[in-house]
Amino acid sequence: MPRTVWYPGHMAKGTRKLNEIVSKLDLIVEVRDSRAPASTSSPLIKYLAKIKPVIHVLSRKDLADTQKLKLWLDSLKHTFAADLRKREGLSNIKKAVLKFKPSHREVRLAVVGIPNVGKSLLLNSLICKANAGVGNIPGITKSVSWYKNEGMLIVDSPGILDPHAEAGAHLILSWLGCAKAEVVGGYENAALSLIKFLCANEMQNLIPVEIQSENLESGTILENIGRKYGCLISGGRVNLELAGQKFIEAFSSGRLGAVCLEMPGEQRAVDFDININNADGAADFVQ
Repeated sequence: MPRTVWYPGHMAKGTRKLNEIVSKLDLIVEVRDSRAPASTSSPLIKYLAKIKPVIHVLSRKDLADTQKLKLWLDSLKHTFAADLRKREGLSNIKKAVLKFKPSHREVRLAVVGIPNVGKSLLLNSLICKANAGVGNIPGITKSVSWYKNEGMLIVDSPGILDPHAEAGAHLILSWLGCAKAEVVGGYENAALSLIKFLCANEMQNLIPVEIQSENLESGTILENIGRKYGCLISGGRVNLELAGQKFIEAFSSGRLGAVCLEMPGEQRAVDFDININNADGAADFVQ
């Protein structure tokens, strides 16, 4: 069935610009979230990998299940796990990038990834943040931001979401904070689907309230979460949207524990009916 998804104009513009300059690059560095390496892959990466070498960086390794993350590292080629906030794994990434450096100039690369996977953290780490941008590069599209540091010439790109991804992918992205909750109908809807997923996959330990019965409905569990987090309104009722927001924020920040939502080669286990709404200011893309 056709549907509309959140795909702002600046993402479409960024896609066009990246497409214009890719032939001038030496490699692509793609950032994904360690907790969902398949769902957080860039929608452009299959196309880009046919043109240029790709290095994958799995960010937030500190929030991922260690054993499951190792399976991902074994299954993906040229992949590094990193905790970019602590700069752990950064030196290995730099060494891998500089292997592509031509003898006569800096290595040219683009850092790509969907929103909020740590792309800006990696970019700032590679350019040491304080380094100023450089001017236009001969033969390369203008109005693209380039940064120079330690033998690297790096172009930034906006986070780009897949306008044709299925509903399950958008749900996972909303749980991790990579997509707006409005895309999946709001925080309450996102939280209810996350509760269903965790219960179905024996991850109840990540739900911040005790579940005494296997038959307890997700709505009741969310109400209990709301009471725990103090999301009460008049009459002692629970503000379920606020409860959902607090639950999603606690989950995405890692405060509820380390997790891996998917494994290499498996089919995504998210299959809940949701309404995909068009966010304000977004362009309409219909599948």
